[in-house]
Amino acid sequence: VQLQASGGGLVQAGGSLRLSCAASGGTFSSYVMAWFRQAPGKERMFVAAIYRRGGRTYYADSVKGRATISRDNVKYTSVHLQMNSLKPEDTAVYYCAAGNPVMSGLSDSRLYSTWGQGTLVTVSS
Repeated sequence: VQLQASGGGLVQAGGSLRLSCAASGGTFSSYVMAWFRQAPGKERMFVAAIYRRGGRTYYADSVKGRATISRDNVKYTSVHLQMNSLKPEDTAVYYCAAGNPVMSGLSDSRLYSTWGQGTLVTVSS
């Protein structure tokens, strides 16, 4: 499966964005899907994940209450990240990823095998 992220852009602090990740060449019904982000000069950090069975969601503390990860439960070909109340520190390239990490490893980027190309989110103050 290949992943294509989209939806990034420039937004003012306090605004919202909805990022999307589209799968091609297959579906992600058997994968954990996640979003990571990487700010300039920093390492890639976990943002959110949605589990393959039941759709249970997990969030980094930095976005909890402001982000919602969701997926298409019919075709399993799209995952979305709704980000609200955006802050300048949310500025980063956002990547979607697919993998099969155990629950304790959801935030470990090394456990995801497939990555989208990234979409840039810039939040102005």
